[in-house]
Amino acid sequence: MRFLADENISRSMVERIRNMGHLVDLVASSHQGAMDSVVLRMSTEDNGVLLTEDKDFGELVFRQRQATTGVILIRLHGWPRDRKAELVTSTIAAYGPALVGSFTVIGTDRVRIRSGPTAG
Repeated sequence: MRFLADENISRSMVERIRNMGHLVDLVASSHQGAMDSVVLRMSTEDNGVLLTEDKDFGELVFRQRQATTGVILIRLHGWPRDRKAELVTSTIAAYGPALVGSFTVIGTDRVRIRSGPTAG
């Protein structure tokens, strides 16, 4: 799978996902400081699932109906980076293709996957 990591995603998480064999691009490498709408469009144009800790993407996808090829919203406040990365990578391994085109929320007690407006 292909992912785009928002600026708030740790490099250690990116490396763990890459070690699973996935392609992960970094917003910070090419478009640091880009507006959320631009970041969402970038992930969609590259057919990547966006990894973020920014809940504003829910507004863009569900209220503004912006198309997406998938968003994973990580809501694990206060968790150590290693534990976050472990839960995110296990979610990717468990749900894989179901994450594409969906809005996924990884929380402390569950993973929720909802359909979002699809791109294309």
